[in-house]
Amino acid sequence: MVERRIPIAVQEAVNKVMEHRITGEREKVSILNCNNRRLAEKISAKHNIPSFDKSPYDGFAVRSEDTQNASSDNPVEFEVVEHIGAGQLPTKTLKVNQATRIMTGAKIPSGADCVAMFEVCQTSDRNNKQYMSLKRKMAAGQNIIKEGSEVKNGELLLPEGTIINPGVKAILATFGYNQVEVARKPVIGVLATGTELLEVDQELVPGKIRNSNAYMIASQIEQAGGICKYYGKLADEFDPSYKKIKDVLEEVDILITTGGVSVGDFDLMPDIYAELEAEVLFNKVAMRPGSVTTVAVKGNQLLFGLSGNPSACYVGFELFVRPVIQHYLFNNNPYLKRIKATLAADFPKPNPFTRFVRSYITYENGMVNVQLAGMDKSNVVTSLAHTTCFMVLPGGTRGFKSGDQVEALLLNDPIGQGEF
Repeated sequence: MVERRIPIAVQEAVNKVMEHRITGEREKVSILNCNNRRLAEKISAKHNIPSFDKSPYDGFAVRSEDTQNASSDNPVEFEVVEHIGAGQLPTKTLKVNQATRIMTGAKIPSGADCVAMFEVCQTSDRNNKQYMSLKRKMAAGQNIIKEGSEVKNGELLLPEGTIINPGVKAILATFGYNQVEVARKPVIGVLATGTELLEVDQELVPGKIRNSNAYMIASQIEQAGGICKYYGKLADEFDPSYKKIKDVLEEVDILITTGGVSVGDFDLMPDIYAELEAEVLFNKVAMRPGSVTTVAVKGNQLLFGLSGNPSACYVGFELFVRPVIQHYLFNNNPYLKRIKATLAADFPKPNPFTRFVRSYITYENGMVNVQLAGMDKSNVVTSLAHTTCFMVLPGGTRGFKSGDQVEALLLNDPIGQGEF
């Protein structure tokens, strides 16, 4: 007897999965090895930046009150009493008509309240002393970078979940984070089901296909921030498949299987979930491609049964697995970013279920356009190479025309969003 499956809405399916999401663990890594990891702690300023008043230019630090009568006809002369460079500390407090020769980044000496750029000053030497003359009036605070003007001590700089890029790493280094607390990457097991599958190095023979899904999923896992452990293929035999999956679950945080979730005679995953005593959250989704996507939960582990068709498998991962990984990594915006776009070509196909069309974004005359990436069939693999987004077409529609406004989900967007 064929199992009757009742499809649920995509939003409901996403919600069911995310009810079982877990936040991952933290670990310390060297600042040298934290690229592209996600912060597992908030980063706040440990001190002011800059931590002292400093000069943005090479020039002379002076007292602004000594320049009030300066003009092109009445230059004011200052005795240069000290020279300081970046990293050096001034030792003298300026008195009336005294100046300090100062380099970019150096600390403003006591008594000074402005800096005259070197280009507007004239210098001279006499009686073994150096002098500087200035022909313009200066204002208090002019050409001084004030302490704390960039960042105040205690200010929140980076929220938990931030991806560590070169700019983030610069902030970490600035505040002395030699060791960085990051989210531990989840370990995700991948098993491909189907006697018809060949590995990529095997010769193609009649009735067989090469196993593209496992390698595609492994790449998606890595892009999403996880660690993939590929456990090979499962033949269409219950006992060895059940034992393999049971063993794999001892080693991973999440399990993904590809194929075997339909209702054919050799689709074993429903029976394996039952034998594992895993709770099936859903086994059909009102979506194309990937309607047979199945998700089960055992303890605190999610088991994703994705379609054996490449495009359906790809879509299922991005909609259901990716946000779980992102939440595990402390990302508060785990879902794909959704934008409005203009359809660039007719899409006459009716949509009984919500359709996620493999597409890419183009920009023309200030407009965001969405183009089909290739053939729109669940078994098609070639269109995936050009896919940068999913065009979202609601269920119950009878096709769309060029120029229609549609929504698109951006793939690999680092920002994401907080709701699906």
